[in-house]
Amino acid sequence: MNNKKVIVGISGGVDSSVSALLLKSAGFAVQGIFMQNWTNNSPNITCTSEQDFLDAEKVCDQIDIPLHKANFATDYWEKVFSKFLSDHEQGLTPNPDILCNKEIKFRAFLDYCLDVGADYVATGHYVRSPSLQGKTKLLRGLDSAKDQSYFLHQVSGKDLEKSVFPLGELTKKQVRQIASDNGLVNANRKDSVGICFIGKNKHNEFLNYFFGKNPGAILDEDGKKIGNHNGLMYFTLGQRQGIGIGGIKGKQQDSWYVAHKDLHSNDLTVVQGEKHPLLYSSGCYLEELHLINNVGFEHLNCEVQIRYQSKAVSSVVKKINNSYKIEFNYPQLAVTPGQSAVIYVGDECIGGGVITERISEKYFDWADKRGYNYRTYE
Repeated sequence: MNNKKVIVGISGGVDSSVSALLLKSAGFAVQGIFMQNWTNNSPNITCTSEQDFLDAEKVCDQIDIPLHKANFATDYWEKVFSKFLSDHEQGLTPNPDILCNKEIKFRAFLDYCLDVGADYVATGHYVRSPSLQGKTKLLRGLDSAKDQSYFLHQVSGKDLEKSVFPLGELTKKQVRQIASDNGLVNANRKDSVGICFIGKNKHNEFLNYFFGKNPGAILDEDGKKIGNHNGLMYFTLGQRQGIGIGGIKGKQQDSWYVAHKDLHSNDLTVVQGEKHPLLYSSGCYLEELHLINNVGFEHLNCEVQIRYQSKAVSSVVKKINNSYKIEFNYPQLAVTPGQSAVIYVGDECIGGGVITERISEKYFDWADKRGYNYRTYE
């Protein structure tokens, strides 16, 4: 019998439930904690946490482990959601799930569990974390379609030492089969999608509750006004749907894509066709780079992933003054400030950082002609 105490973050979903089941079957002393991260009670915002907790209670009863509830809503608001809002105000496209893992699941939650006597914490993430040569590494999950290492790249190696990921060697199909074989009530429950605290709310409707409208002009690449928008925070680079532009006389019938958001003028520039050169970048800059095991470098050949589930591209990462420059082997579509560039060597995720500016000579030349500002690091 393994006497090590493991506390599992139970969400009510099938992944965390099967994680708890597998750990108990392996002989660990398992307890569950349901994390209450969101308490906004606005009638305009749908929150599923009450139903999620009921689902978590049912499955923990089935597994026969105790379930407790811990409230991290204050930490969440101060360390995750406030930055989510401020990033949007600055014209960025943030990924709060990454910050949630860094500040809540593998900081506030981890500290809480260790304080109440846990030896380890466990989650239902599809990643692997072997200890090699005295360091705990972060590897991609074996199920490439579900791999979540992208979201965990800001976690430290020290915190990974205290974390267990029972699903890292399994596929989603296998996880559902285990749940079904053991009669778990949530075996066929749909996966949660979208941003962690938005849940079933539509993204722009959710943002509208906090930002309202800030109308501005939609321009083509030559600066001609072709429409109006309700706020730059509702758009991201490379976006095609929801721009609100139909057919325009004298223009081709290709789809329109967001190419630039200018905070100073409040202009939104759009271009036609997915192959338009203003949509592509040869690299990007990061002002800060988190390295999971603090292994520094001046020059690194690697692969870089610029959004979740996008294909990693062969790249070179260089230290430039007090920032980092990533050069892609071939141009990438919609390299977006606010999103994260995550670095891999083989299956190992070594870290990453928030994109602060794209690198595109065509974009820079165009912005200079239009009088738009962009960040420079060299």
